[in-house]
Amino acid sequence: MKVSLQDILNAKNNIQKDIKTTEASYSESLKKLLGFSVSIKYENAQKTGSFKIRGALNKILSLSEEEKKRGVVASSAGNHAQGVAFSATKVGVKSTIVMPVTAPLIKVQATKEYGAHVVQYGEIYDEAYEKALEIEKTSGAIFVHPFEDEKIIAGQGTIGLEILEQAPQTQAIVVPIGGGGLISGIAIAAKAINPKIKIFGVQSSQTPGMENLFHKKTASEFQKRITTIADGIAVKKPSQNMYDSFIKNYVDEIVTVSDDEIAESIVYLMERMKTVAEGAGGAALAALLNKKLPALDHTCVLVCGGNIDLNVISKVLEKGRIKKGRLIELSVVVEDLPGTLHRLTKVIADSGANILEVHHDRVSTGLYLKETRIDFVLETTSHEHVEKIKSSLRDVGARIL
Repeated sequence: MKVSLQDILNAKNNIQKDIKTTEASYSESLKKLLGFSVSIKYENAQKTGSFKIRGALNKILSLSEEEKKRGVVASSAGNHAQGVAFSATKVGVKSTIVMPVTAPLIKVQATKEYGAHVVQYGEIYDEAYEKALEIEKTSGAIFVHPFEDEKIIAGQGTIGLEILEQAPQTQAIVVPIGGGGLISGIAIAAKAINPKIKIFGVQSSQTPGMENLFHKKTASEFQKRITTIADGIAVKKPSQNMYDSFIKNYVDEIVTVSDDEIAESIVYLMERMKTVAEGAGGAALAALLNKKLPALDHTCVLVCGGNIDLNVISKVLEKGRIKKGRLIELSVVVEDLPGTLHRLTKVIADSGANILEVHHDRVSTGLYLKETRIDFVLETTSHEHVEKIKSSLRDVGARIL
C-alpha cells in the first residue's frame, strides 16, 4: 500500500463539506501539570462521535456507480461501523455492519439509527472481521476495511492536515493505535509538512500487538476474550502489512497504557476539559499523564472518539478516581470498645475526607478476641491526602491493613 500527501489533500477536498473541522486547543492545565505545552485535538466532537467518518466517507465516495449498487459491508467494534453507516446512507448505498457481541450498546444502536443492517458476531473484532469477509463473498458487497485501505488511511490523514493548520508549531502528535490506519494517515500528512515532527502511538496493554512488532518483542498468546475499556483499539492481531507499509517508516515510538491509566485520563478530560472521551479516546492522554513519552513542547494529543457506553461511565469514573487517589477503600483493625468508631470517623472528618461506606467486621480470620475490623470507602483529594489520613488513624491506635 502507498498513500501520499496528495492523496490526503484529495481526501480533504472530497469530505470537507460533510465533516466538522474539529477544535485543536492549547491546555493551560496540562502545561501546569506536565511542564510542557500541550494541545488537544477534539475528534470526539466529530460527526458520529469519532474520526472514523473521515476514512469511511472518503472510501465510499470513491466507489464507482456499479460498486455503490452492490452495497458495502464492514466489521467494527463501533466507531468504524457508525462512520460507514452514516457515509453509506448519505451517499445512498446499502450497508451491512458486523459488530462483536461485546460491542457497546450505544455504538450498536447508533449504527442501526444511521441506517445500517447490523449483524452481531464473535467476542472480539477479529472474529467479526472474518464474518464480514464471509458476507462479502456471498453477497458481492464491497468490503470497507477499517484501516487496511488507502482511501481509509487518506481520509484519516486529514486530521494531520488540520492539526498543522490549527497549530503549526506542533512538534509531536500522540495518537491511539488499533489497526494503525489513523496513525499512518496522520503521520504521512504531518511528516510531509514537517519532517522533524515526532509521531507517537499508544496502545492498550491488553492488545499490544503493534507495540510488540515495533519493539520486535515476541508476541504473547492472547486469551480468546479480551476485556478492556479501550474497545475501539482492541485489535488482537496486528497487521504486518500496516506495519511494513507505514508504521515502521513514519512512527517514532509506541507505548502501552493500562485500563486504570485510561480511566484516569477520561476522568481528567471530564473534569478539566469538560469533554467526554471513550476508552480509545483517552489512551493518548493517558500516556502523557503517566510520563511514558518524551516531554516535548507543543505536543498535540488526539482524543479520537467520545462514544462511551453510559453503563460503563460509572465504572470508568470509579477506576479513574481510585488511580488519582480520589476514592479509596481503607481497612483498619482497632480495639472493640465503645466510642472507637466515633474516634475514627472524627479523625477522618477532621482530615477533610468524606465517608461513603462503613462496614464492621468482628469475625475475620486473624482478629484477636477484643479486636474489630472496620472497612471504610472514602472520598479523598489525592494520594498525599490518603497518607495523611492513614497517619492520623495510626496516631489514635488503628492498625492499617
